[in-house]
Amino acid sequence: MSFKKNKYKVVRQAITKQLTDFIFHYFQNKRRVSKILFDSRYISPFTEYWGTWDDGQIPKTYSHYADGVFETLLEGLHERVEKETGYKLYPSYSYARIYKKGDILKRHRDRDECEISGTIHIGGDTQWPIYLSEKSNQPGKKVILAPGDLLLYKACDLEHWREPFEGNTYCQGFIHYTDSTQPNALKLKYDGRVCPGLPAWFKDKKVKGFR
Repeated sequence: MSFKKNKYKVVRQAITKQLTDFIFHYFQNKRRVSKILFDSRYISPFTEYWGTWDDGQIPKTYSHYADGVFETLLEGLHERVEKETGYKLYPSYSYARIYKKGDILKRHRDRDECEISGTIHIGGDTQWPIYLSEKSNQPGKKVILAPGDLLLYKACDLEHWREPFEGNTYCQGFIHYTDSTQPNALKLKYDGRVCPGLPAWFKDKKVKGFR
C-alpha cells in the first residue's frame, strides 16, 4: 500500500509484544498513581508531569502529553515512519490515553504539528475500530489494530474518529511528525519545544545550548 497515494498505511507489529506489554502495564500504573496524587491533593490539578484527567477532547479519561516512554517511542520509530511513508520528517510530540467504557472520539482533523501521525494500539480488553475519511460525507475506512500495530495517516487531511467504546480499557499511543521540507518545519519540530520530553508549557522557550 502506498502511503502517499492513500494517505494512510497500517504497519503490523511495529513494536514487539514484550514492549507493548511493558508500556501497557507502565501506563496503567502511572494512571493509578496519578489518580491517587490528584484525588489526595498532594499535587496541583494544573501539574502536567502526571498526565491529566480532562484534556478537553475526552472528559474524565486519563491522558498524557509527552510522557517519557512515549517520547522515546516517538524518536525510536522515527526512521521506520520515514521509511513507511516516504517522507523526510521531524518529530513533533507524543500523546497517550487510556480510554474507558462509553468514550467517543469525535470526527475531526488535527493541527499542523500532527501532519503525519501514528496511532499505536498498546493494549486493552476488546477491539475498537478507528475510521478514516477524506470527505466529511463519507462513512470512512474501518481499521482494526492489534497490540503493537501502527496506523500511519495524514491527520490534517483525513478525518478520523471512533464510535462509543463498549469495552472497559483501551490504551493508545500517538506519535506525531511533520514534513521537514515545508516552510515552517523547524518551528513545528518537537511541537515548539527545544527537545522531546518537555511539557507543553515549555513551547517556544529558549534554552542555552539548544536551537
